[in-house]
Amino acid sequence: MAKFKLDEIDHQILDMLIDNTRIPFTDIAKKLLISAGTVHVRVKKMEEAGIIKGSSLTLDYKKLGYSFIAYVGVFLQNTSQTKFVLERIHEIPYVTVAHITTGKFNIFCKIRAKDTMHAKDIIFQLDDIDGIYRTETMISLEESINDKKRLMHTIFNEL
Repeated sequence: MAKFKLDEIDHQILDMLIDNTRIPFTDIAKKLLISAGTVHVRVKKMEEAGIIKGSSLTLDYKKLGYSFIAYVGVFLQNTSQTKFVLERIHEIPYVTVAHITTGKFNIFCKIRAKDTMHAKDIIFQLDDIDGIYRTETMISLEESINDKKRLMHTIFNEL
């Protein structure tokens, strides 16, 4: 499959969508002095090329009562159990991120909970998964940076 080429208009459209995924195509069109149909076609092409994969919603977890964040390193009995364990981890909705890693842990997870008691229950659910022989938890005192927009802008500016 050939690499999709982004031109200056595509970059400008993406810049606006990164800042606000809900911006109407008509607003983008007015700012770029092109038609809304052109914006629609270009966004559709970027979606078909796999450059744009949906849009996201940002929640204020603190206001929803889920401000507790912990990171859990998972040790497996055997690395051959990775797929099975990840399938079980995926069943726990409070595990929001899981990475297969090298180094100390086989899998590294981010959990979001209401409080320490809730986090303990989630960690115990992880510990109960067949194939996991131990976990190690680190509590986040504060999520200081969580900004994918800066990275996206940088990537598109480098293209």
